[in-house]
Amino acid sequence: MKKTIRDINVSGKRVIVRCDFNVPLNEEGEITDDIRITSALPTINYLIEQNAAVILISHLGRPKGKANPKFSLRPVADRLSSLLKQEIIFNSVDEVVNEEVREISANLKPGQIMLLENVRFRKEETENDPNFSKELANLADVYVNDAFGTAHRAHSSTTGIAEFIPAVSGFLIEKEIEFLGNAVENPERPLLAIMGGAKVGDKIPVIENLLEKVDSLIIGGGMSYTFLKAQGYEVGLSILDEEKIELAKHLLDQAREKGVTLLLPVDILAAKEFSNDAETSVFDIKDFPNDWMGLDIGDKTREIFKNEIIKARTIIWNGPVGVFEMPKFSNGTRSIAEALAESDGVTIIGGGDSAAAVRQFGLSEKMTHISTGGGASLEFLEGKTLPGVSVLQDK
Repeated sequence: MKKTIRDINVSGKRVIVRCDFNVPLNEEGEITDDIRITSALPTINYLIEQNAAVILISHLGRPKGKANPKFSLRPVADRLSSLLKQEIIFNSVDEVVNEEVREISANLKPGQIMLLENVRFRKEETENDPNFSKELANLADVYVNDAFGTAHRAHSSTTGIAEFIPAVSGFLIEKEIEFLGNAVENPERPLLAIMGGAKVGDKIPVIENLLEKVDSLIIGGGMSYTFLKAQGYEVGLSILDEEKIELAKHLLDQAREKGVTLLLPVDILAAKEFSNDAETSVFDIKDFPNDWMGLDIGDKTREIFKNEIIKARTIIWNGPVGVFEMPKFSNGTRSIAEALAESDGVTIIGGGDSAAAVRQFGLSEKMTHISTGGGASLEFLEGKTLPGVSVLQDK
């Protein structure tokens, strides 16, 4: 167990908090989804209540180690100010930390909040350069990591800084580890994992790890066609990872050996081309034509998947089962989301596209936990140690 901000005295101290404010912006530079900002509020509010001075740090987008106004955190400062109903001191300097920033942080009073500019304006951030880590650490007395979305990265603001000042977790990382950890290590059974998305390669290590723990596994989305091909079915023009077919066969064998129920689509909603306006038809997987591509699951599959979800007491979902961004191919993913919303069990959404889908369908409030970190949650489910968590002090 890692220490959290509850386990230390922060009163009168300057606390630097790594948040994940990597929010989507539209062409006008306006925030289109502030879930990552609101997720950080419990930690920020607690620190203010405990009489700490707060310095917030984050990245946004991929400025590639150079200052770029397109990736400035100014919109985040404005949104935070509105949400917290207080001034956010924001000093937009290309070097992130300079003499003026050091002076402001040194004079920061308890209850005040300062936000630094995008840490990835400095190439040293992703290089985990100890000099930049020290520059950040020198601004504060205590470091708090509350950015689960970047906890799988060993950067200056996620791991390097912990070399210089005491490091603990915020409430968001605590919550993520609690839900994901319990789901994998101590779940209420049956435990079901639903794996979707396009790329098989991203999910293979996760599936291998989950086969040791789950009672049943649903595989849908683009990755399912590689598994169907491994079973000897034709998949037409559907997305296919030829190099992973043998590995898919191995995983299917592993599931059988371990007594894990592994479910794949039995019918497919297919189209002539990758377009919402395309001609569509539903095919049984045994009769899939060569010149069509699968873009969603069919009605029979939706029913089979739903029945498996109803039986489960703990469900982890990572990855859509169709091209849900197109209305015509969103029903499969919607049916998964609706079944989870109706479930009496613990429902955990593993960030990324699954989280976006749940929000798109207006079902966020019905889920037990929605992870804020797609890549980090995958690595956690894979059984990997997250660098941004491992550097934190143990209880």
